[in-house]
Amino acid sequence: MQVLTSPGSLVTLAGAALTVIGSIAYLGDNANLSLPTIFYGIPILLGGLALKSSELPPAQRLTPPASLSALRERSDSEPLRKLLADVTRWRYGQKAHLESSLEALKLWDEDRPPILESIEELDCDGAYGLRLRFAIEGVALERWQERQERLGRFFGPGLCAELHSEAPGQLLLSLLPRRDDSAAADRTAEAGATTG
Repeated sequence: MQVLTSPGSLVTLAGAALTVIGSIAYLGDNANLSLPTIFYGIPILLGGLALKSSELPPAQRLTPPASLSALRERSDSEPLRKLLADVTRWRYGQKAHLESSLEALKLWDEDRPPILESIEELDCDGAYGLRLRFAIEGVALERWQERQERLGRFFGPGLCAELHSEAPGQLLLSLLPRRDDSAAADRTAEAGATTG
């Protein structure tokens, strides 16, 4: 259902409908209706098809939007809120979500880029966090581990990144609020327990 409600699909359907109406009006010898509908319908249809060819669907959202709304709306959650909004909308002209961010972090492979599969919101003892699941494709896990500290700082001030690999080619990236060392160790153990 989500594919049918994408902007590219809606534009394509609108263009196709106008083109069909214009063609039927042309065959029925109704020039007043056929000229504008065909004149607008064909370019709209072609534009919709162009959008469809470069369409990137949103990442799967594992947490219902209403579940952590109070945490999400706090001012210190703004960087993660923007990240969530960015990856849960339709994108056009990109190979993968977070393309420019991963390129800046040198975690990009042009032929086999990392694919963001899903995103989950986390309640970290009253603070807001995100867990992103990637199919890491052409980027080795070691490269992600080398940039682990930079990942947290990159996505927002006061964040730390935790990496966990469930299976070969799969990576969980947790972006969590920075706490003292003992709390971070507890969160790491808890994150491992919930995913393992």
